[in-house]
Amino acid sequence: MIPAPFDYVAPSTVDDAVRALADAGEDAKIIAGGQSLLPVLRLRMADPAKLIDLNNISELRGVRDDGDALVIGSMTTHHDVQRDPLIAEHAELLARATDTVADPQVRHRGTFGGSIAHADPAGDLLAPALAMDAEMVLRGMDGTRRVPASEFFADFFTTALRPNEILVEVRVPKFTGWHAHYEKFNRVAQAWSMVAVAATVRTEGGTIAEARVGLTNMATVPVRARAVEEALLGAPATADAIRAAAEHAAEGTEPPVDGNADEEYRRHLARVLTGRALTSAMAG
Repeated sequence: MIPAPFDYVAPSTVDDAVRALADAGEDAKIIAGGQSLLPVLRLRMADPAKLIDLNNISELRGVRDDGDALVIGSMTTHHDVQRDPLIAEHAELLARATDTVADPQVRHRGTFGGSIAHADPAGDLLAPALAMDAEMVLRGMDGTRRVPASEFFADFFTTALRPNEILVEVRVPKFTGWHAHYEKFNRVAQAWSMVAVAATVRTEGGTIAEARVGLTNMATVPVRARAVEEALLGAPATADAIRAAAEHAAEGTEPPVDGNADEEYRRHLARVLTGRALTSAMAG
């Protein structure tokens, strides 16, 4: 299908983009890489009066070191996240998860911030952002504010972004020296995750000192597997300890039911994939 008619503007600064969004009101949509929005427009599931394109705003691209955190511009492509040396050194989990996003063509066009703001619970970057205690930096007419990932994802395709705000960057604490893995289960290559697990761990002398585990598509928002993290704390870095902790992966989750899987199958997948993710992380 062909999208409904709309006006188009491509500002060159964040301030201009925020102003354009405020002027257009609720009839506007932000377009970043367009990998999620364009199919929706073609199906006429959305018919905005105006599209505000962020691709001309260079300040929204790139990764920089900000002391105890990395700052990732919202328009940084998945391809650039995959290959950034700062990400590889301080946020391995993000690189691992981004490796699984769709295919190379999508990764060259799709953006880190666009995926986060889209808030699809089956998306592969939400659970890592949650597990790593990322902060979303939002800019609107009233200024800038920070929202932690634990408060940013509100519901199915719903975030804490206000109608006149833009996600400008994501702040990710450094996890230097941690090992990580993202384990994804889908029916065919490049498909959305039926369930996936983002795991990052830090060991000391054969003991698990800290662990973070996030679950993809186990609720309407990404969730932390807190019971798994607690079971791993201070445990020996052994297969038996991992297996026992992984049994807690589905606790407190509300998995969706669709044509791919029911609740019980997704809970089973969460336990199995958590074990695999943790095993692979510690082997790395």
